[in-house]
Amino acid sequence: MAVAFVFPGQGSQTVGMGKALADGFPAARQVFDEVDEALGTKLSAIVFEGPAETLTLTENAQPALMAVSLATMRVLEQEAGLDLKRDAQFVAGHSLGEYSALAAAGAFSLADTARLLRIRGQAMQKAVPVGVGAMAALLGLEFDVAVAVAAEAAQGQVCQAANDNGGGQVVVSGDKAAVERAVDIAKTKGAKRAMLLPVSAPFHCALMQPAADVMAQALAAVTIKPPAAPVVANVLATPISAPAEIVQALVQQVTGTVRWRESVAFMAAAGVTTFYEVGAGKVLSGLIRRIAAGASAIAINNPDDIAAFKAGRSY
Repeated sequence: MAVAFVFPGQGSQTVGMGKALADGFPAARQVFDEVDEALGTKLSAIVFEGPAETLTLTENAQPALMAVSLATMRVLEQEAGLDLKRDAQFVAGHSLGEYSALAAAGAFSLADTARLLRIRGQAMQKAVPVGVGAMAALLGLEFDVAVAVAAEAAQGQVCQAANDNGGGQVVVSGDKAAVERAVDIAKTKGAKRAMLLPVSAPFHCALMQPAADVMAQALAAVTIKPPAAPVVANVLATPISAPAEIVQALVQQVTGTVRWRESVAFMAAAGVTTFYEVGAGKVLSGLIRRIAAGASAIAINNPDDIAAFKAGRSY
């Protein structure tokens, strides 16, 4: 039975996430303490107590979601004897979750990952003035149709596929007027639903180039080790492990499409039958079940989940 560990992206955050783990396991609490120290602020207080609008800010949500994922991983390692090098065929993450995957696999230190995600969140927010960009979900269209819709809607502006999430769920991103046109066009092309998303910036499109430049500089300043398990990169939908490849993929990811459908399909085709979603929420588990028929997708984010994982493993 081949296993992959996957890590959620922005939108999975909720106030109180990870608190039961931090209260129940010193290893989890230590992760939150390390992240607080790395950022020089009590991010953990925002994670555990809110308010929601502060947690939702991109510069907070990104390191917060990573902290919850890594806290969960530390507990799995300590309580269930998990060893990614031995037990995982692949790791992967959705957008910022790729940083969580890399940190879990030892490519980045926890402190560096927290700082990188704070920088990433701030840079992505600053790249485009509020109100200039938008994102929209196109539901019920295959990816190639959604790409054609985005191209038709662009009309000299930016409009491109940002997330290929699978199960007929594609998100487009770009200039607000172009994205609004894409919503209208999608409805004429057979979309079941097409709607603007409540996001603060148009992520994963060419408008994010200033943020990509910032991340290239930030990534050049950190130490990157080969990960303990191959990382299936968002922009490639294939595994990478060399530090130079990791940097290149993470920079491209800021403006490129998150190829989640293809990433999951690749892992399933390579023999993965069980996917563990580590961290907040269950969004990826739902997507994986729609992409990889017959695959098992299990979310792990609380003490009961840890106990179930431990009981199911033969260590």
